[in-house]
Amino acid sequence: MIEKEIGDELRKRGLSISTAESCTGGLVSHRITNVSGSSDYYKGSVIAYANEVKEKILGVAGRTLREKGAVSAECAVEMAKGVCSLLGSDIGIATTGIAGPTGGTPDKPVGLVYIALATNDYVYHEKHIFHADREGNKCEAADAALEMLKGYLLKRARSSER
Repeated sequence: MIEKEIGDELRKRGLSISTAESCTGGLVSHRITNVSGSSDYYKGSVIAYANEVKEKILGVAGRTLREKGAVSAECAVEMAKGVCSLLGSDIGIATTGIAGPTGGTPDKPVGLVYIALATNDYVYHEKHIFHADREGNKCEAADAALEMLKGYLLKRARSSER
């Protein structure tokens, strides 16, 4: 189970994580906390569905929301950085997107999701377009976020072994 692998890596490295979720509505957090003992490394989450929450709680710039939109790489990165700062975690992971079935546009179709991971010295983001129904898009986005986190932790492990 990927959540357990992630937890083992976080615990082994003494790292903490927090999440900022929009389109996944807490599903990433739910998956992380399904692991017994996750309180050793999991700090918490902000489910920031409204732009007002993204801006006032997570510190996403109003300009980012106006010019790039809530569904953008820039917003995802600011959400990930913001939750790290807010909750004092080593790693922040964020999801923002359009789960559907409504809300899509030609430029930003249903299933478009941005996922970002941030630490104090590292930022990475990915763009995905999923093609399932609402629940499927949310599940695929949560899967992708956990895969991103696992990939980061394994990459970090390899670089520390050198």
